[in-house]
Amino acid sequence: MSANQHQFYSSLPVNNIPLGNLFIREDLFRDVPDDWHVVLTDIKGSTQAVLAGGSQNVNLIATGSIVAVLNIALKANVTVPFFFGGDGATFMVPPVILGEAMQALVLYSENTLTNFQIDLRTGTLPVKQVYHEGYKLRIAKHRISEAFSIPVVLGNGLSYAEKVIKGRQGLLNYEAQLNELDLTGMQCRWDKIAPPENTNEVLSLLVIASDEDRQPEAFRKVMCHIDEVYGDEKKRTPISVPQLKLKTTFNRIGTEMRVSIGKVPFFKLIIAWLTNLYGFIFFTTRKGKHYLEKLVEMSDTLVIDGKINTVISGTSSQRRNLQNRLDKMETDSELCYGLHVSSESVMSCYVRDLDDGHIHFVDGAEGGYTQAAKVIKAKLNK
Repeated sequence: MSANQHQFYSSLPVNNIPLGNLFIREDLFRDVPDDWHVVLTDIKGSTQAVLAGGSQNVNLIATGSIVAVLNIALKANVTVPFFFGGDGATFMVPPVILGEAMQALVLYSENTLTNFQIDLRTGTLPVKQVYHEGYKLRIAKHRISEAFSIPVVLGNGLSYAEKVIKGRQGLLNYEAQLNELDLTGMQCRWDKIAPPENTNEVLSLLVIASDEDRQPEAFRKVMCHIDEVYGDEKKRTPISVPQLKLKTTFNRIGTEMRVSIGKVPFFKLIIAWLTNLYGFIFFTTRKGKHYLEKLVEMSDTLVIDGKINTVISGTSSQRRNLQNRLDKMETDSELCYGLHVSSESVMSCYVRDLDDGHIHFVDGAEGGYTQAAKVIKAKLNK
């Protein structure tokens, strides 16, 4: 594989056109190289864990799997597309980092089972197999803001890979040969976040197209409906600076440490707690206020991985308006959707530096994405 193929994703141009228009611009999408690999992490029994009150731990563990892979990619000077799913994550990686990434995820899975009694399944599938089975896997980049862009995937290739990997319970030919994980930058210091002013609910929405060939047009219509009902990304984001509150309990910081290093050394716990307390001072400084503004801008509230996954804040009347439109599309066999309504959102973070090197993963409280997926599964199983 050439160095250029390693840099396939980083070399993709960033598109500034409205997302709805991007979906139907086939010329702006590229096939993922067939020697890349789909990598999946997924918490087994996540619905039960969420119902038992463990939604924040589920989100944190999913975030940790992203951080583990991204730190490996960073050291290899490779950029990879990734997709946060609330109870897991999906990546597409070149072969140059596949082995190390899978070894890290196997070790991370073992630690998660030991420390939280949560089974994080992990596995991989060659993109070549996705194409061999007749599925599409096309990708483009969409600019959300000046500092933040997201991967946009069309085709059912990732859904097919997920089905295969989950069906065989992950791969058995990778062992945790690494001695330690690098989860540098993983943080989960924010309390549950109330919706911004003038909104009163958080909507977690998942949409799948009924037909892969008609997927671009179906997604274009969905995003146009969301824009018309809720406004653009800035107007509908569930994250706002006034509603951010640090969570400084020893228990929460200890949970984060157990995810990242597998134990809670007392001295490190005290240091982390004191560092967190300093955050109250830091966020009153000019640099701290700039970081909070960037945090809102770089919150990952829209994931397009062959499905539309988004977390939105708004009012109950806006939600009913959107539901009416989606119900019509569902009746017309254009899509299937699931949603979950909560009064708060939750956020876990990957912070490499305090300037532009951070991203914040958002889900609805009580496992919004997991609950929305449950609704879709029930509809499809009818």
